[in-house]
Amino acid sequence: MDSLTQIVLGAAVGEVCLGRKIGNRAMLWGAVGGTIPDLDIIGNLFLGEAEALAFHRGISHSVTFSIIGAVAFGWLIDKLYNTKSRHWTETILSIGIYCFGLLFVSGIVVVIGPSVKFFTIPLMLAIGAFGIWRIRKDLFIRRDNFEKPSVRDWQFMMFWALFTHPILDSFTSYGTQLFAPFTNYRVAFNNISVADPLYTGLFLIGLITASFFARNLGKRRFWNYLGIGLSSAYMLFTVYNKLKVDKVMESTIAAENLESTKYMTSPSILNNILWSGTAETDSFFYHGQYSLLDKEKAFKLNKVPKNHKLLADAKADDKTINILKWFSKEYYTVLRRSDGGLQFNDMRYGTFRGDSFGENDYIFRFVLEKGEDGYYQMLDAEGGPPDDVDQGAMATDLWNRIKGI
Repeated sequence: MDSLTQIVLGAAVGEVCLGRKIGNRAMLWGAVGGTIPDLDIIGNLFLGEAEALAFHRGISHSVTFSIIGAVAFGWLIDKLYNTKSRHWTETILSIGIYCFGLLFVSGIVVVIGPSVKFFTIPLMLAIGAFGIWRIRKDLFIRRDNFEKPSVRDWQFMMFWALFTHPILDSFTSYGTQLFAPFTNYRVAFNNISVADPLYTGLFLIGLITASFFARNLGKRRFWNYLGIGLSSAYMLFTVYNKLKVDKVMESTIAAENLESTKYMTSPSILNNILWSGTAETDSFFYHGQYSLLDKEKAFKLNKVPKNHKLLADAKADDKTINILKWFSKEYYTVLRRSDGGLQFNDMRYGTFRGDSFGENDYIFRFVLEKGEDGYYQMLDAEGGPPDDVDQGAMATDLWNRIKGI
């Protein structure tokens, strides 16, 4: 899921494991542990577009990494706590994570409600000032208010912070190589969006409230467990929705007499009400959307040509094409762009509105070019709307479609 959610999850896990000993410092180090797997994006600096696509949510999101990383990072944190630099390290990490959270939230607020963007800056500045005050109170005024954990305590906390990250990612559509390096199979249950404010918000309310209580108070643990419990209940709600939506998809396929070999459904961004569905036949994909608030209990499917023949000349060992097929789980179409080039479209996510299929309408799209050696190269990888799209209008369209309009 999104980085902010992983930070919040890691912080809650840190509180469960070490909150009684080190108070809010447990939330800080849990947040750090929950962030570490996503640092695999550093690979983008050294890898090509296709290789970076395969590397993300790979080994760093595996059970193997969780075990080895817990031992290594737990040992490093324990060593840090025996040095004078511990205090300043915690301060810098706290400010960095806090500022990231503010920027992330403000970005979503501006996109969802562009009319309130002028109120976002002063509000975030006020919240930021409060956060700096809290950091000062926790790390300067109460700098020695903790019981030093053992190295095993740190390793125990880091394991759960690292391990819960890929487990949560596995519920999304993107897929997680949970069992790497033994297999590159990507676990994906497709029941929750990669960014769901309701899931994150339920977690965050409990976590923030817990942080105001002293580390030895039962109220602190109550609020943290309440946040974990509510968010977990919401996760179960998304699983229930997934099962219900799959039945709607199956009935739609039957009603339209499609000879479908496979299908998939997944929620659209920022909610669990509007769902995307894709069914495959020999030569076409049938893609559309369905809102739980729609009057008609059926997906509104549109016929999209696969056009796989456009890549018929790809060599069997073409790394770029093979990675893209693996990444999309064979749910892909190919189209000829207006500039004459080829574009590979990931049909698992479909298009923004569900009924338009131009080259800029696909949520995940990859521009290809055939090299002189006969192998394809990825010129561009796009996820999300083009830069020239009115995101406010797109957010309005999304909201209307969620409501069943």
